[in-house]
Amino acid sequence: MERALALARQAEGDTSPNPCVGAVVVRDGRIVAEGIHRRAGAPHAEAEALQTAGDLARGATLYVTLEPCNHEGKTPPCTEAILQAGIGKVVYAVRDPNPGVTGRGHERLAEAGIDVDSGLCSEEARHLNRFYFYHVRTGRPYVVAKFAASLDGKIATVTGRSRWITGTAARTRVHELRRRVDAVLIGAGTAIADDPELSVRLPGFNGRQPLRLVLDSRGRVSPGARLFEPDLPGSAIVATTRKMPSSHRKALEARGVECLILPSDGFDRVDFPALLTELGRRKISSLLIEGGGEVLGSAFDAGIVHELWAFVSPLIIGGLKAPTPVQGRGFPSIEEALRLDRTTVETVGEDFLVRGFIAETITTED
Repeated sequence: MERALALARQAEGDTSPNPCVGAVVVRDGRIVAEGIHRRAGAPHAEAEALQTAGDLARGATLYVTLEPCNHEGKTPPCTEAILQAGIGKVVYAVRDPNPGVTGRGHERLAEAGIDVDSGLCSEEARHLNRFYFYHVRTGRPYVVAKFAASLDGKIATVTGRSRWITGTAARTRVHELRRRVDAVLIGAGTAIADDPELSVRLPGFNGRQPLRLVLDSRGRVSPGARLFEPDLPGSAIVATTRKMPSSHRKALEARGVECLILPSDGFDRVDFPALLTELGRRKISSLLIEGGGEVLGSAFDAGIVHELWAFVSPLIIGGLKAPTPVQGRGFPSIEEALRLDRTTVETVGEDFLVRGFIAETITTED
């Protein structure tokens, strides 16, 4: 199963809105075939592995990271391919939470006389597909918040300069994270100050680019900003309110930028829950919020963040008015503050990456 999970990880960022799945066929104690679900609409991992195995699949054991499907979609049911191949036993890590799938694949195989087992490496499998699991359960995208800060908790100097707080290795990790998600979001302030592209720029990368999102309730970001460049792969959306002047909206639309008009949160800002509902409707299963402090503060105030990536540089910036990563309303006491769960710390080049989860968001029956 560990090999199947490793195979599934190879397709992270490529399969949305489908899950990442890996499959391994084992016969007489050795792996005879492997399969990966490589992108939405492509053959499922089970089908790819079984085709490679051929006659060696008869009587063999199939290890797969997610319950095999038993419904007709863009590809035929995996359960039928398993039965036709003559597999003797199926071991899967975790049930598919999709209401149209969950439990049915297990039942179909068991009723046909195949030995079926589940739960092996289930936590690893849930974590791998946490975006998919959450989106299927709620209809909204899973939200990852990210910031880069100095050791004294500053994201820029008192003059607003922020390039570069972290080193090359940390910035590369951010691009690796971007390639795994469906959309990347920043606020108008960051768009104006940094003029970022919000694209994935990794050596040799030519895969799917995330949707570029900007929160701009009043029309502050210039239509000439780099992230609106027509030549950039992927697309850009400005999430705004009716406060945006119609002339500014038309200028953005002339650049090929969609302006998504949403309700206000009562503070003349885009309402986060309304935005997430709309993104979920568009089958966006994961959203990376890259800040700045006002946007991250609003996201934490709204209670929408599930996971945090905090890059910390051993650097002192200082300054009472230098901006901090998370602004917003804040919490009145230490006891009420959000505390990360399942926290890890790793060294990334000259910096540190602190990762953790805000709340349990990946639950399903085994």
